[in-house]
Amino acid sequence: MRLSINRMMRPGLCVLALLASAPAVAADPAPFELTGPSLRVTVTRGKQSLPIAQVPSLSEGDSIAIEADLPEDQGARFILVSAFLRGATNPPPKDWVRFAETWKKKEKDRALNLTIPKGARQMVLFLVPDTGGAEGALADAVRGKPGEFVRATQDLNQASLDRSRLDAFMGAIKAQENTHPEYLRSVAPTLARSLSMKLNEDCLSKVIEMQASCLLENRDSLVLADVHSSSMAETLTGAPTDLALQLSATREAGYGFYSPYIGVVRDIAKIFGAFSSPEFDYLPTLSVRKGDGMGLLLNAAPSFQKPKSVMVVAMPAIEADSPPRLRSGATGPICAARPGALLPVEGAPLVYSTTYARDMTLTLRSASGESVDLPVEARADRGGYVLAGGALPPAFAGTAHGHLHGQWGFDRFEGPDFTVQLPDDKGWALDGEPPALVVGRDNDLLLTGGAPACVDTVTLRQGDGPARPIAWKPQGEGQLALTLPLADRKPGPLNVDVRYQGAAQPSVIGLRSYAQASRLDGILLHAGDKAALLSGQRLDQVERVEVGGLTLLPDGLSRNGAVDHLRLAGQGDGVAPQAGSDLTARVRLRDGRTVNLGVTVAEPRPQIGLIGKSITPGATPATGATLGLGGDTVLPDDGQLVFSVQAGKGTKLTAADTIEVASADDENAIRLTAANGLRLEGPQVMVATLNAKAMAPAAFGPLRFRLRRGDEASDWQPLVTLARLPRIDAVACADGNAAGKADGCTIRGRDLFLIDAVGATPALDHAAQVAHGYTGSVLSVPAPQDGKLYLRLRDAPDMVVTLPAA
Repeated sequence: MRLSINRMMRPGLCVLALLASAPAVAADPAPFELTGPSLRVTVTRGKQSLPIAQVPSLSEGDSIAIEADLPEDQGARFILVSAFLRGATNPPPKDWVRFAETWKKKEKDRALNLTIPKGARQMVLFLVPDTGGAEGALADAVRGKPGEFVRATQDLNQASLDRSRLDAFMGAIKAQENTHPEYLRSVAPTLARSLSMKLNEDCLSKVIEMQASCLLENRDSLVLADVHSSSMAETLTGAPTDLALQLSATREAGYGFYSPYIGVVRDIAKIFGAFSSPEFDYLPTLSVRKGDGMGLLLNAAPSFQKPKSVMVVAMPAIEADSPPRLRSGATGPICAARPGALLPVEGAPLVYSTTYARDMTLTLRSASGESVDLPVEARADRGGYVLAGGALPPAFAGTAHGHLHGQWGFDRFEGPDFTVQLPDDKGWALDGEPPALVVGRDNDLLLTGGAPACVDTVTLRQGDGPARPIAWKPQGEGQLALTLPLADRKPGPLNVDVRYQGAAQPSVIGLRSYAQASRLDGILLHAGDKAALLSGQRLDQVERVEVGGLTLLPDGLSRNGAVDHLRLAGQGDGVAPQAGSDLTARVRLRDGRTVNLGVTVAEPRPQIGLIGKSITPGATPATGATLGLGGDTVLPDDGQLVFSVQAGKGTKLTAADTIEVASADDENAIRLTAANGLRLEGPQVMVATLNAKAMAPAAFGPLRFRLRRGDEASDWQPLVTLARLPRIDAVACADGNAAGKADGCTIRGRDLFLIDAVGATPALDHAAQVAHGYTGSVLSVPAPQDGKLYLRLRDAPDMVVTLPAA
């Protein structure tokens, strides 16, 4: 954790402004490592009394009881002196300086019982060896240069707060070294953030045995500025904060780059050196506060010879309490399923290094309105407050909302709000309809449950295979977002197991994965129709479609480039509703999935009906026999068909319309237009002429027709059967008598394979069958009974044509 140098400087260190022109100091001053005497201090405000360690600031009217805590065999006698200050330019009155002789037996003589007077802003204590005239000299010094003591008091108080953070950091590092040194790599950064310490990250790359000692090197420069504790000890006079920061960050100021902790050591020495006397030398102290005790730390041994050392002890500032603004470091709900759940907080290092914040409690309120108070403990090594106590009542299962609060000195301390979750017995379920999970890729899945923050593991199982952990994250207060890795999975059933912290059995969600689904682009459905057209890809997977009361089944799949078109035929008598109706089609796939697709019913399609038709055979050959087709149902491949159509209801014919004629498989279709066989009688009737030779050579069998108008087309309707005819050169019967010969006849010609059977009667009784692929030019057939032979053509198996046998 690297921080800018400006953050390393304490804003309250304004004394540096006085030192800008001082000569550089080559050596660091001695650290505060000598243990000095102790004091016992209690502060009373109203009816409440607190030990000094729990008092961040004093207030006018507070009662203070101060007594030196010296050993019974104390050889040197100390005078305890207290002084109230009211500003750098306003000397205090004489009665604001009080004295106590610590060696006296009576409490009223050896202790100080004070009431903070109105107008006081600072308080300073002195411990001075018993010397004649000491009281007067100290009183004159305080009243003569109050500004120096204002600065010194505030800086010493700040340094004591910095020292508390340093001690907390060092103590935690050493404790970790003695218990689990292997965890220092993860614990040290959290400690540094919590206590606002400078962390040497290079130490964490060393071997485990060397990490702790490396982290604590140059410990006096580890302390970084803490905005809150600095503001508590800002000076009333001196250089502005910005100037102090600039001076403290330049080597020209004489001290290089240093922490506020080191800065105080140098600055106080300068301040006190300015008004030391032959009788007294002022010795700064840092206070270590525990309970009602104030242990003093010295950076030099006190002198009991002239000049005698006067130990200077800073007291908290006399000002309104300013509790820090704790911020929640939580990114979502916090699980309270296990003891020691963490409430991460930021912005207040002093909650870890002092006891200013006390009786901290998290008040939880359940969804049903019940509330419970849970004690919490500040843990710098974890970066927040840790829940203490047993399990929560069942009413708090699911999500509860909590507020962190307590006391800051004498005042109420309000912390941030947290959302706390506890597993319930409802487990987890899908959010909405079962999803269509597709193998070959990752799939997102959303689950709903009571406590996503308490989920411990999520695994994916398929069949008898091993469970595989999968990625997941809480989403909101009641959802869990998963990513299912199905890239290497096969379609089929699978299970997702969600296990809560401390739960023996997981919550199991059964799912099914599928192959790549059809892509459904849209359904074209016209009003009044009982058929539709589905567009997309892989439409061979469609089993049926239900829309607007219609059940549609696949009726032919075609492909146009990269797009499939699936014709859908309706079952029953139902038809599509009126145009403009908005419907939802449920497309069921063959693997059981159902996909919804929006449909807007289109305008009715144009429709036509057949009025009449006539067939003109091709030219009669000069030689050979002519087949008698008869009627208007078979069109020879050299003939011509003329047919007329009439517009259906709501349809008007125009010259731009076309008529399509195609075989049953929609292939080899031709289009008749106004320039190619269509004549418009009027808006209701049209006459079309079709030459069979215009059809493709591969076209034969039943022909259909429909009206085409732009992209719209009417229904296909049967028109005629196109038949390819064999060429009959001659029919010969026995003895030259073609009629009634029992010995039969022969047919000579070409393309005889187009004949399926030849008989003597229209019923084709005892007919001669023609083999498939017959390549001969002569057929033996029965003798005719009425002078005619009857043929069934392969292209028109339902029709019988005649062949004269005479």
